[in-house]
Amino acid sequence: MPRAVKIKASAHYVPQRIVTNAELSNYMDTSDEWIQKHTGIKTRHYAINENTSDLCAKVAKKLLAESGTKASEIDLIIVATISPDSITPATASLVQQKIDAVKAFSFDVSVACAGFIFALSTAEKFLRQGNYNKAIVIAGEVNSKMMDFSDRTSAVFFGDGAGGVLLTASDNPDDEMFIAEKLETSPAPNVIHSGRIAPLKEISSDSYPKMDAFYQDGRAVYEFVTSIVPEHITNLLEQNGYTTAELELVVTHQANLRLIENIALGINVPLNKFETNVEFYGNTSSAGIAIGLDRALKRGERPHVALISGFGAGLSYGSILLDLSRL
Repeated sequence: MPRAVKIKASAHYVPQRIVTNAELSNYMDTSDEWIQKHTGIKTRHYAINENTSDLCAKVAKKLLAESGTKASEIDLIIVATISPDSITPATASLVQQKIDAVKAFSFDVSVACAGFIFALSTAEKFLRQGNYNKAIVIAGEVNSKMMDFSDRTSAVFFGDGAGGVLLTASDNPDDEMFIAEKLETSPAPNVIHSGRIAPLKEISSDSYPKMDAFYQDGRAVYEFVTSIVPEHITNLLEQNGYTTAELELVVTHQANLRLIENIALGINVPLNKFETNVEFYGNTSSAGIAIGLDRALKRGERPHVALISGFGAGLSYGSILLDLSRL
């Protein structure tokens, strides 16, 4: 019989450096008024002299402390990121080293802003099948290092941060927190991309790897989020016998406040049921959902039916229904 899986602890971390809209207007043709009107973002945090593994390791240490777990008890570490320290080794292995999780195995998941959803789903499967008992799942991004600060259509949106959960498995069915999930990809690789590496054109001593900055087609993203995502969420609920009226908490990818408002309208759920952090942290890519979930749990919210939903480059999107009353 498959084991039950539950969230034992949650945590998040954002760098100390706060960057205002007014500061960004010094580097590009924009303004605080324009950014707030179009995105709802007021500030974001940038990592100065901190890399993605540093942010994630701080989250991991918080998770261990809050759950009373020793690093040596962790079996699995998954990091969701599109801004890794390096292409290889995996950022997760660096986090494993920083927390001295000597018995764990670790790897990264790259699904952009849906990364936390896909990573959480993956870890849940490992724990449920019986060979592993405890897992850390973290979504972490240092988006600032990937930005083209001459591109105001992208750079004003993004911030840095990390969030995650510690999962445990047990044989007690009352511990079960995962209700249902739906993961999807509709391939459209040119809508959002980051870190493209050009192929070798010739063998030469002058050849050196080159990597592109972050890019997104804002109009295509808007159309995707306002059409496909609400349908995706509605389908997940209907396929599992739920209605939108039963949702007590919704934490979506923190793309920007206007898109979250459109999702709320699209699924007919009041905006006050949505957890948002984009106003002060900006779009933290894969980390936004994990940060939002932690903020809600730290406020003491324990909903019977909570939805977490991510969407981004790929185009990949996914949602998980959770029973957080079992915390």
